[in-house]
Amino acid sequence: MAASMWKILRNNVSRKNLYRLVFDPKLAIFSMCALLLAELVVNILVIKKIKYTEIDWKAYMQEVEGVVNGTYDYTKLKGDTGPLVYPAGFVYIYLALYYITGYGHNIRLGQYLFAGLYILSLIVLFDIYRKTNKVPPYAFVFMCCASYRIHSIYVLRLFNDPVAMFFMYLAVCCFLRDRWAVGCLIYSFGVSIKMNLLLFSPALLMVLMVRLGTLSTIGHLAICATPQVVLAIPFLLENPVGYIVRSFNFGRQFFYVWTVNWRLIPEDIFLNKYFQTALLLAHVLTLLLFFMFKWRRLYPKVKFGIWMQGCNTNLSPNQILLPLWTANLIGMSFSRSLHYQFYVWYFHTLHYLLWSTSQSDIVKILILGVIELCWNTYPSTVISSSMLHLCHAFLLYTLWTSPEYTPTDKKVVATKME
Repeated sequence: MAASMWKILRNNVSRKNLYRLVFDPKLAIFSMCALLLAELVVNILVIKKIKYTEIDWKAYMQEVEGVVNGTYDYTKLKGDTGPLVYPAGFVYIYLALYYITGYGHNIRLGQYLFAGLYILSLIVLFDIYRKTNKVPPYAFVFMCCASYRIHSIYVLRLFNDPVAMFFMYLAVCCFLRDRWAVGCLIYSFGVSIKMNLLLFSPALLMVLMVRLGTLSTIGHLAICATPQVVLAIPFLLENPVGYIVRSFNFGRQFFYVWTVNWRLIPEDIFLNKYFQTALLLAHVLTLLLFFMFKWRRLYPKVKFGIWMQGCNTNLSPNQILLPLWTANLIGMSFSRSLHYQFYVWYFHTLHYLLWSTSQSDIVKILILGVIELCWNTYPSTVISSSMLHLCHAFLLYTLWTSPEYTPTDKKVVATKME
């Protein structure tokens, strides 16, 4: 009996099955579960063993404490790092954390809450990746265990960036399930925490038009606008101009600081307004080029125009994710100022984007490693900034030439020729 059971076990745990567990995207669920358990342990160890370093938490608490004290004029809300420059959703999230952590004093509890946010984010991300069947299981090791900077952003810094990105990924989960109204609502709440999520908006507008058509898209844009207004009512009633100016001035206090990405240029060029304008134009032009020549190929049966009819069938994960996450990468590539916490804006999407290209796995892993190295170089150097731009340019080029944009019939012909 024991011999027969051993034979069954030996047959199941064969080289072929082990190989599939490592390389087959359809079996990624097993590595995902193992990595979730590993990350639970890693985050606890990081909190216990690595010293917390104060950066923005105290300032966040000072900003929301002003609201506690009855100040709703956004121009009067500030902390040690400067004025409050985030929308109203940020205030509600950190107001809750203010009370939960004993008026912001119990930082260790805050760290554990952010560790929970990290695990929840991974669960949502794994659900997204599980639907794509694109990324091999071993690649998720680089997503989870290999990034010191990401763990630092979550459990050692308590930034609002990962909070906003959690809602973005949750919205994407809804989009993949064809729940567009709920997804738009969640996405809008994420925008109200930090406006970097607007980098996804050009592609999101296109995807909404493709799936729902023009008329329904207008309704969903109204859904997106509603939380922004409702959450901001107390501040709009007090000083509407002040709220709009401050909340839309995202990152203004950082505009004159060299950061991760532009250390390679002289300071006078970095401070030049024409340089900022050139980056904005390059950003818009790149988005237009991808839309005109690449993204539209994902929907061969769709007739694009101002007035569009929605699709009769659900969109595939690739038709949703590839434009959304490429648009965000384009925004990151042409940003004037990238701070270290901004790494979380696109880190978890890099693996999908890389495995959407035709590059070898070694090249993909190399790109991930170089990007990680650039974001872990503090302070940034000419070399680290230059390498980061080269990686972004290479990734955009390989996405431009991605086989995902090749019509199905051409793929079949190419396969037959091989």
